[in-house]
Amino acid sequence: MAHSPVSSPAGNSPTSAPTARYHLSELICRRTQPGADLAAIDAEIWQRFGQTRAVMFTDLAGFSRQVEEFGIIQFLQVICESERLFEALFSQHQGKCLKRDGDSMLVIFPDTDSMLHCAIAMGLAADAYNQNQLEENRVRLCLGLGFGPMLVIGDEDVYGAEVNAASKLGEDTAKAGEILVTDLVAATAAPPGYRFELCADRLFGRREVFRLVTV
Repeated sequence: MAHSPVSSPAGNSPTSAPTARYHLSELICRRTQPGADLAAIDAEIWQRFGQTRAVMFTDLAGFSRQVEEFGIIQFLQVICESERLFEALFSQHQGKCLKRDGDSMLVIFPDTDSMLHCAIAMGLAADAYNQNQLEENRVRLCLGLGFGPMLVIGDEDVYGAEVNAASKLGEDTAKAGEILVTDLVAATAAPPGYRFELCADRLFGRREVFRLVTV
């Protein structure tokens, strides 16, 4: 499926993933050399690959339990159905899926507004789908959202603190049906009809976590 390309900031021309990966590896290797100017190399890495993006990490709750109860093939079907439900929504909201790993997906967006509207649409789509499904077929969506500077490696990968945070929230913290966001996402305006609710959980033991809820 075709996805909308992620635009590059001024000074960063789009680069194919293999070429981008090679250039990054080359720069990292230069960092290891004796006497390397780390500050200059790091500045070049950020100039070449740095972008400010919104990032979403999706996960499906109950993997181990569902596999134990219904078998791995049944859960693979649920994964397939979840991708069918959500991929069109990514495109509609300028999202680009960079990675699929089991029942999880890593998606980047140009801004938090696009990402939040997509997250809401995904939750509604999952709820509508589940209404007519048997227990073993239900898509129990968990979402973790982040926003900030990150290294975008072509169309292949993305690195950064907010990427790690979104992954942690989506995979380890969020329960089925929850949309959890970092403090940097919560600093933006919530979509009409929604607000950010402070959670008891702390991200990595120190950062505040918020839940997107209806007003």
